Amino acid sequence: MADRDTAQDTGGQRLSTREAADRLGVKPETVYAYVSRGQLTSRREPGARGSTFDAKEVDALARRAGRREASASGNELAVRTGITLIDRDHCYFRGVDSSELATHYSYEEVAEWLWTGELRPGIRFTAPPDALSAAHHAVQALPAHSGPMDRLRVAAIAAAAADPLRFDLSEDTVVGTARNLIPTLVDALPSHNPSQGTAGPLATRLWSRLTAEAADPAALRALDAALLLLIDHDLAASTLAVRVAASARAHPYAIVSAGFGALDGVLHGAASGLAHRMLVEARDQGSAAAVVADHLRTGRRVPGLGHPLYPGEDPRARTLFRLLEDVPRARSALQAARQVVATTARHTELHANVDLALAVLTVSTGMPVEAGETIFAIARTAGWIAHALEEYAEPPLRMRPSGHYHGPRPPQPLP
Repeated sequence: MADRDTAQDTGGQRLSTREAADRLGVKPETVYAYVSRGQLTSRREPGARGSTFDAKEVDALARRAGRREASASGNELAVRTGITLIDRDHCYFRGVDSSELATHYSYEEVAEWLWTGELRPGIRFTAPPDALSAAHHAVQALPAHSGPMDRLRVAAIAAAAADPLRFDLSEDTVVGTARNLIPTLVDALPSHNPSQGTAGPLATRLWSRLTAEAADPAALRALDAALLLLIDHDLAASTLAVRVAASARAHPYAIVSAGFGALDGVLHGAASGLAHRMLVEARDQGSAAAVVADHLRTGRRVPGLGHPLYPGEDPRARTLFRLLEDVPRARSALQAARQVVATTARHTELHANVDLALAVLTVSTGMPVEAGETIFAIARTAGWIAHALEEYAEPPLRMRPSGHYHGPRPPQPLP
């Protein structure tokens, strides 16, 4: 049954004034201002209250205006997107539960589906030789103490320099760039098993770059699921940075570099490293109670717990924990994680987030503390490309908020 506030006729969907205002992100009186300027056409049905508006015409105006909306709280920027919805302790990609996707498909399959709308079973991403060679040389030139994020940033820049088509922002070319860039980032990282090569599923190749331990099917499945679950999470800080860059029509390599810059922080991509260290300490001590107590006593936040978008447990963590139960070597780290949650629950109601689950994966498989951030960065690259594709279809330079100047009033004397 149609919404009673939405009129339907043979000419297509009609919207009430309130619905048109909501789609445009403006007040109802502004809708009538658009009518008076000739930007919208209104129609009053016989016997109906108020005017109605053609839904397609309203949506076209929203796109032309480069719609930026106030959030429900009235003080945040919101951007229309069709990629991710977070609702009631669930995370949906294009309306499909991401946990269900992680149960049935691979990271590469879901990335391709997000970009193109087409699911291609068994798809594999392959790095082009020129881009991979340039990325390898750039990464090898870094100091020995360089971390994975240093290598990823340099690899992205080198791959861009090797791609003469990087400034082509047509949809097909951008998707092709994404299929090339993600494996280039993975394969440019130093490998613990050089014989692995650059063939096979992306998760398998990434595994050999994160740990010297042998892979087993259950652990590889957990790593692939982690990559899939981390593809996108609405407008996180790094994704907003990507959309700003895409709004200025930066090429895909540059928007990924913008994402890496925002991701490289302890409050975002590096958060799992703190949880990793905590689990190692809890495992070595044989109990999480003392470790949690130390965090609480010193006023530090317990890593891996709580998420502002989920009142309950992070669904990504729930899915990863379930998969990690099938990994025998993860048993002790899983137990430590559960002790952390249970101990903290005595003081405050906080649930596990994906950083804690990611830490269980990295600790139990001999991966270094930075591995969680590396997984996060590779995974999120696919989501950043999806957001860039959306933003390239919007009017350029729309991500330009107004500053509120609070400095000295002019004129001021020369310093």
